[in-house]
Amino acid sequence: MSKRTLSLLLAAFSIGAFAQESAEADVQLKPVTKMSFLDSIKSGFVRHDELRCIDSLWMKELTNTDLFDDMQDDIEMVNPDEDVAFELPTELLQQRLKELDAKSPFNIEYSKGLENIIKSYLKNRPKSFSRLMAISQYYFPMFEEHLAKYDVPIEIKYLAVIESALNPRAKSRVGATGLWQFMYPTGKQYNLEVNSYVDERCDPLKATEAACQYLSSLYNIFGDWDLVLASYNAGPGNVTKAIRRSNGQKNYWNIRKNLPRETQGYVPAFLATMYIYEYGKEHGITSNEAPVTYFETDTIMVKRKMTFKQVADLLDVPVEELEFLNPIYKLDVIPYVADEPHYLRLPKDKIGLFTSNEKAIYAYVDYEDLKRERPYFIDEQDKEALASIGKTTKVSTKYHTVRRGDVLGTIANKYGVSVSDLKKWNRVKGNTIYAGQKLKIHKTIIVNLPKEETAVAAKTAKPKKVEAKPEVKKAEETEVAATEVDEEVMAADAEEKVEEALKAPVTKVAVKETKKPKTAYEEARLYIVQKGDSLFSIAKKHPGVTVENLKDWNKLSGEHIKPGMKLKVSSIN
Repeated sequence: MSKRTLSLLLAAFSIGAFAQESAEADVQLKPVTKMSFLDSIKSGFVRHDELRCIDSLWMKELTNTDLFDDMQDDIEMVNPDEDVAFELPTELLQQRLKELDAKSPFNIEYSKGLENIIKSYLKNRPKSFSRLMAISQYYFPMFEEHLAKYDVPIEIKYLAVIESALNPRAKSRVGATGLWQFMYPTGKQYNLEVNSYVDERCDPLKATEAACQYLSSLYNIFGDWDLVLASYNAGPGNVTKAIRRSNGQKNYWNIRKNLPRETQGYVPAFLATMYIYEYGKEHGITSNEAPVTYFETDTIMVKRKMTFKQVADLLDVPVEELEFLNPIYKLDVIPYVADEPHYLRLPKDKIGLFTSNEKAIYAYVDYEDLKRERPYFIDEQDKEALASIGKTTKVSTKYHTVRRGDVLGTIANKYGVSVSDLKKWNRVKGNTIYAGQKLKIHKTIIVNLPKEETAVAAKTAKPKKVEAKPEVKKAEETEVAATEVDEEVMAADAEEKVEEALKAPVTKVAVKETKKPKTAYEEARLYIVQKGDSLFSIAKKHPGVTVENLKDWNKLSGEHIKPGMKLKVSSIN
């Protein structure tokens, strides 16, 4: 009985010990995750509120380009004279148009052509207009503010719908760009800058300001908002020609047949869009609620060149959202120019996060910039400087096997070389390369000097501080009398003069025996550490010497020194 009890106790003890060992093993095997520089930056961010991003589906809707294509096709292809079968009583339409005319400066009168276009939109584009109405909630408040500032009719906001389908990066086949579809010359006329990084025609704020100025100037010319719309599309010159061809008549519907074909459907498309926005609910067209409006965003001036990718990583904002909020930047890069401010638009909660952590954000941007590979341009002076610190240059050769579809330009970009160098290295005369062909790619890199060369340099270095008059003898009598000098002095001088020694001619000379030089530390280029000295203070006392030099010459792993130590302080020429 006692044996059985003892066995049970031993078994229980073994199970407990095994469980304890397993638990300890689990604790020991738990991996320690190394924090990246980006994570360390973000971990120190000051956050005031819960972060919020625009819903991904909403963002997809905002950046969709198919609405712009559909709207352009409608303006060009819809025939106002073609009857459309859609259930909308003519009497009801006439009544609604009359109500619109009463509260608008536009001449909104019933016509069969306008009825056909309205019915065409209601029949073929109800979903498109539902989506456009949702996007409008973001832009229309900003449009209305600027239109009121210039006394332009509020209904002009619908012009951006038919011009760009509210896509700030929309570009037509002839190059008109942005929400208001400015051509390059017109944009320059209204101070909209276009360069490699920036296209201000895509800036909703600046482009809207320019559009208000342009529309006001057109109204000063024609004095009629229908003709302003026609001239915005066709140009004031074409509208003036149409007036002359119509015997001086100035009503849009009277001169319509003499306008360009696209403009003939332009004003009816604008009025049809206005009708659908005003009476969309009566036809079952509704929109989703926008999660953010233009006034719920703000801007901050950047002080470094930054990419959207860097901002997205730091602030946890999708790149797509940054592209939508900042359509002005063509390459998804915010440039930095000292005398030209550039701004980043963000949701207001992200603006708070950015301003609270600005120093950390720019530190990360600088860190990313330092990782960028830079070219080396090595001349003879650089080589001497490199040799003095035990470095030299070496040409590294790689081989690239050409694949189908490769061209010289893409290969050169991949390896950071020029096309001309690539052709020179591989004796390629034209631009033709073949799949399977191997191309040489040369790159200059900096490497450590081989130990053998350093040793030779040390042996052949000319010792300084030794007065010796060389006397050249006959060849059979030539020999070298070594000068007795302190070994530490020779080593220090050799290290300093590696490059100079390598170039020295190997001529055997007889040197008169001299007395052993004085062991003054100034002559031997040694320094005795005093109380309170540090490597930094010693380096400052010797021009051209750095802390790293002192550590290298004296084989110091850290920066700890003691009074009485002798340190080599050879300076770099």
